[in-house]
Amino acid sequence: MSDDGEGSSDAPDAADPTVRSPGQISAMTDRFVHGVELVAAAVFALLFAIGVVDLMIQIWQATLAGRITDPLVVIGFIDTGLLLLIIVEVYETVIAYTEESETRRIVRLVIYTGVIAMVRKTIIFRTGEYATAQDALFAAVGYTVLIFGLVGLLLVERGHGQKLMS
Repeated sequence: MSDDGEGSSDAPDAADPTVRSPGQISAMTDRFVHGVELVAAAVFALLFAIGVVDLMIQIWQATLAGRITDPLVVIGFIDTGLLLLIIVEVYETVIAYTEESETRRIVRLVIYTGVIAMVRKTIIFRTGEYATAQDALFAAVGYTVLIFGLVGLLLVERGHGQKLMS
């Protein structure tokens, strides 16, 4: 082995095109993750479109059957509509990731998704779905705490988010 550093077996061969630097591997991984994020966004967009068509079919069938004024049927429509809004918020979150939006925007989208999900749970809440009244009470208290927590986070983010980022 010579003293000029040539022939060292520890250093990667710069002429070898199969040797990847950590930066190249990171860039390839980033491109892969970005591609998967775009596929996920497309899947959510497709789910939203299918859901809108399904909701229209449900409304049409309920109208033909004369059940359009049944409160439980209407609550079912609202449940489906809120689920569609959740899908839109998740889609928006994925898009925000792909566009490398500021963290504050992504957090806000996640909070909105949580608020919509909890409002949906509250609207479709039925005490009869629980084994005991105490179980239903615990679930109701849990939903209430989560909703107030999420709304509180949203208010803090709106009022102090810019100050916290500085």
